[in-house]
Amino acid sequence: MKKYFFKSVQISVFRVIRVPYLWLKNMSEQSENKKNESNGEWEPKIIAFVCNWCTYVGADMAGTGRMKYQANVRIIKVPCTGRIDPLFLMRAFERGADGILVSGCHPGDCHYNAGNYHARRRFAAFRKLIEFIGIDLRRLQFSWVSAAEGKKFVTIINEVTDAIRALGPCKEYQSMALEPPKDKVMPE
Repeated sequence: MKKYFFKSVQISVFRVIRVPYLWLKNMSEQSENKKNESNGEWEPKIIAFVCNWCTYVGADMAGTGRMKYQANVRIIKVPCTGRIDPLFLMRAFERGADGILVSGCHPGDCHYNAGNYHARRRFAAFRKLIEFIGIDLRRLQFSWVSAAEGKKFVTIINEVTDAIRALGPCKEYQSMALEPPKDKVMPE
C-alpha cells in the first residue's frame, strides 16, 4: 500500500513540474500586455498556484455554484502548496505574469500534515528575495481557502485582480530575465 502511495505522489509531482511550464510557456508566447479587444484596456495576467485538496475544490465549488469572478486568473493545481518551488514563481514573473496568487489549505488542515507550514516559511523568505529583486510585494499574494469556501475564493480572486490592475503591468522582472527569449538573439 505504501508503494502505491509513493507512485501516485511521484506521478502528481511530475505533472506539477510539467503543467506550470506549459502554462507559463503558453503565456510567454502571447503578445506582451495584450489589449482587451472589447474596450481597449490592458488586462492583468495572474497565475494562481492552488492546493489540490482545498483551494482547487473551493474554486470548483465557486464554478459549480455559478459564482461570478474575473477571468484574469490561470489556475495551476499542485498537490500541496508546500511542494511549490519558488523557481515556478520566478518563471511566472519572467514569462509575463503581472501577479501571482498562492493558495492552499488553512494551517493545520493540510492533507500532507505540515505542507502549508513549509509553504509559509518558504514564502516568507521568498518575499525578501522578491523585494531584493525589485518586484512590488503586492504582486505576490498568499491566502488560505478550504474546500467549503467557494465564496471566499471568488472574493480573493476579485480582490487580487483589482489590486494587480491598479498596479499596472509588471515590467520589473521581465527586464532581468534569466534566459533570453527564444526569438531574440543575444548581443555579442
